[in-house]
Amino acid sequence: MKNIFIKSLIFVFTIGFLTSCEDKLDQIPFDEFGTENAFVSASDFENGIRGVYANLVSGGLYGSSDNGSILTAADVLSDNVTLATVGNGRLTKRYLHEYTYNVNITMSTMYSNAYSLIFRANQILQFAEAFDGQNKANIVAEAKALRALAHFHVVTFWGKIPTQSADANSGLGVAYLFEADPNVEPARNTVGEVYGFIVDDLTDAARDINESNPDARMGKDAVNLLLSRVYLYMGQWQNSINAANQVSTPVAERDGFVGIWDDSTVSDNGLIFSIENVNPILNIQIGTAWNQGVPQALIAEYVASKELVDLYKEDDIRKEAYIFDATTSGNDLKAIRKLFGREGENDGVVDYKIFRASEASLNRAEAHFRLNQSAQALAALNEVRTERYLNPADGESGNALLSAIKLERRLEFAFEYQRFLDIKRYGESVQREAFGDIADGSGTPSVPLLLEAGSFRFQMPLGQRTLDTNPNAQQNPGY
Repeated sequence: MKNIFIKSLIFVFTIGFLTSCEDKLDQIPFDEFGTENAFVSASDFENGIRGVYANLVSGGLYGSSDNGSILTAADVLSDNVTLATVGNGRLTKRYLHEYTYNVNITMSTMYSNAYSLIFRANQILQFAEAFDGQNKANIVAEAKALRALAHFHVVTFWGKIPTQSADANSGLGVAYLFEADPNVEPARNTVGEVYGFIVDDLTDAARDINESNPDARMGKDAVNLLLSRVYLYMGQWQNSINAANQVSTPVAERDGFVGIWDDSTVSDNGLIFSIENVNPILNIQIGTAWNQGVPQALIAEYVASKELVDLYKEDDIRKEAYIFDATTSGNDLKAIRKLFGREGENDGVVDYKIFRASEASLNRAEAHFRLNQSAQALAALNEVRTERYLNPADGESGNALLSAIKLERRLEFAFEYQRFLDIKRYGESVQREAFGDIADGSGTPSVPLLLEAGSFRFQMPLGQRTLDTNPNAQQNPGY
């Protein structure tokens, strides 16, 4: 990966910046940073924006929290994994997998960490209004992009997705915050309003952000990729295509693809935005939410569902990259390789891979199909398939083409923060097969097997403490 020394410097500032205050974050959560004297010089703003990025690797976002981290929640909630009951796993996030979340157990850490990031981004934007120094436009663009990203993560879990149902845009979204006010008691914006604000922030950011920024920071490709995803979720197909077309990073090549996930590939190979997980600055064991131990005696929290494993063809390089054979208590497992560890290691310490170029191709493929542009959709789909298979399929049309696009999206981003949200935005049900947690499909199946489309449980509940401390917070229906 890229130069460790540069990336380490980016996080030096954050050592004293990441003071935990989650126990106090009962309302809209914030932490304290910055006074009138905190942002004076260009270097102050550079340090400040690095601090905002630091929130991305906090426990509830891309960190290692068991309480709903973005790294694992979208797969735990979906059909990609089966809860491992064999061995000595901790049954991590079982409340998500079994849809038993309620006001007393929800993804509160993610909610808190996202709004902490938003608070920090808003502080930079607030102080930048009086600043006219070097790199101001780029810093403001990064702050807006990060603010949009945090709101996007929250609204996709706590609100409906615009394409999910006809009434989604008028439903409860989340509070979109533009000021760094620790005493605010905001009401929730509608879903449509939130997505509109996200687009505004990302459009501004895409215009003003540097083509590339120092390692571990977003550049123009990252912002445009996120904007393409947001437009896809909104059903604005042409806008999604236009944003994806601005992404210049090519799809990861087949050669070296396996090494992306254990950090042995020396080039970025399709990575648009990643953060190096290095010792002593971070060194976070993000993989322990999936597995602990060695392949010969694995302690698994979840295993790849047999349904998913069987979808990978033998010549699909992703099968080797994402899944490995393991044993526990004499039982064979299909274990999750993503996040397992660097080459030859099993400690769960690997770099954060947040945005990849293959998403731009798959976004375009789906959006072209929705616009009845089958030839363009197939061409975009094949940009990914030609780098994953030795003998890729080709030539689908009609519903078969849409099924192929959905399949490739599932296979490409398995264990990578998207599956549940894709099912949700399609307006479909989560339908798990009745296979158990052993490699051959025996063992204990996940329960329940079905989350019906339209269920209120596609939206997370606000925590009781949030409801108690913010009189304007309105709970989602059903809870």
